[in-house]
Amino acid sequence: MVKFIFPRELRLLTSKHFNFVFQHPQRAGTFHVAILGRLNMLEHPRVGLTVPKKYVKRAHERNRIKRLTRESFRLRQYTLPAMDFVVIAKKGVTDLDNHALTETLEKLWHRHCRQFQGL
Repeated sequence: MVKFIFPRELRLLTSKHFNFVFQHPQRAGTFHVAILGRLNMLEHPRVGLTVPKKYVKRAHERNRIKRLTRESFRLRQYTLPAMDFVVIAKKGVTDLDNHALTETLEKLWHRHCRQFQGL
């Protein structure tokens, strides 16, 4: 039985992990959100989040974006390739409601899966 949990092992925690992704990323993005990905040597994907105060002023909005992103990743973790992902919120992301943000993330996860199959 598949367990949709989000343990510590599925998170990018240190700046070293983030820098690894930023060096040579595969990009997928929209006007509001970008997802950078890079193959890792693990057997599972990991995710890190960046929601800058510059673009998302209020803490409850930053928390909402992070919560929805983690939930989207948690539900897709078994269909994603073994990559490290960094999700970056851009200017105007607060204009998206929960459904629109979730749909955008799903489209970007799917795009990364297609890019991985092309490698």
